[in-house]
Amino acid sequence: MGEDAKLLRSELRSLVKAHVPDDFLGAFTDDPADLETAQRFCRILAERGLLCLSWPTQFGGGGASIWEQTVVREEMWAHHEPRGAQYMGVNWVGPTLMRHGTPEQQRKHLPLIARGEVIWCQGFSEPEAGSDLASLRTMARRDGAGWRISGQKIWTSYATMAQWCFLLARTSKGEKKQHGLTIFLVSMDDPAIQVRPIRSMLGPHHLNEVFFDDLRVTEADVLGQVDEGWSIVQDVLSFERVGIARYARCERLLQAAPSALGDRWDDLPAELRGRWARMLTHCRRARLLAYRVVSLQSAGRIQPGDAAGYRIAVTKLDQDSAEVLMEITAALPRNNRAALPRNNRAAVSEAAAEHFRAEVQDHWRYSQASTVASGSIEMQRILLSRALLAAS
Repeated sequence: MGEDAKLLRSELRSLVKAHVPDDFLGAFTDDPADLETAQRFCRILAERGLLCLSWPTQFGGGGASIWEQTVVREEMWAHHEPRGAQYMGVNWVGPTLMRHGTPEQQRKHLPLIARGEVIWCQGFSEPEAGSDLASLRTMARRDGAGWRISGQKIWTSYATMAQWCFLLARTSKGEKKQHGLTIFLVSMDDPAIQVRPIRSMLGPHHLNEVFFDDLRVTEADVLGQVDEGWSIVQDVLSFERVGIARYARCERLLQAAPSALGDRWDDLPAELRGRWARMLTHCRRARLLAYRVVSLQSAGRIQPGDAAGYRIAVTKLDQDSAEVLMEITAALPRNNRAALPRNNRAAVSEAAAEHFRAEVQDHWRYSQASTVASGSIEMQRILLSRALLAAS
């Protein structure tokens, strides 16, 4: 990416080192200290024009290229996403509002995202509408000059802390189930909305059920055209699937493994070290796939199949690298400071070794959910195959 990208990476890494605790594992945290860290770090990025680096300046961004924003994505995800829940607003809610929002909606919402002052959640999946999202049952019916919404969403990230929800609801029955869907921008500060946390291995408050009981919204809360929300959903999912640079975290953890093990690295089976080396190669391949999608996105030529192909590759990388790293960390001693070698420059303290183990475990937990988040891998394969058949 050139010298400018190197300088940007250096600046971002310096900010992370200065303002994010070494033991931060906060991408899916509900810990108050981690939430405070993420909020503070977002403000720091925003003050330096780095939070929404590639956004147009009129929307509070830095007017930089999408490639510079890609560097930000990589460095943030490599360090456990210290922006916390803000990455959703930055990576796909904001860009979707720029493309489909009214001037009033843009003035209302985009500056808050650009300053890191608001958290969004996404109300898409339902108990009977996950991969088959168009089968959703949440209904919005007209009520005078506005709408009333009733229904249920599930697996909603950050709903306990979000101020706004990017909500998909059915507004009519069309010839196809993809017709008659509409996006609403919903304030979460309403007694008609109830949030119930779902305990999972990602954390007790990361995933949630959200219930809408006759929620009243106005016409000004409709994003885009009524009944035409499916095309917006496709944009959102394309932004979402490439907005998280998972390969960056995989690569950093793999590169850190030899130092974390110190003297024990050479004692690992050659077969395991060979798999470790192959995983590093797969990281570079996933990075190139991501850059291809960014290039298409920059040229305005991205199609659903492009993002799906990248998503399939990076999800496979997520899971395979997590398995290799879990096997590698089995060689680390547990709670035995004396067992760690102290006479080797590659050796690390017990605390650092335990933190590396915690990082790997966090990576493994997330990787197990990555095959269904943002659309199942099976659906991604269908999207990719359709794109390939259409091009043949």
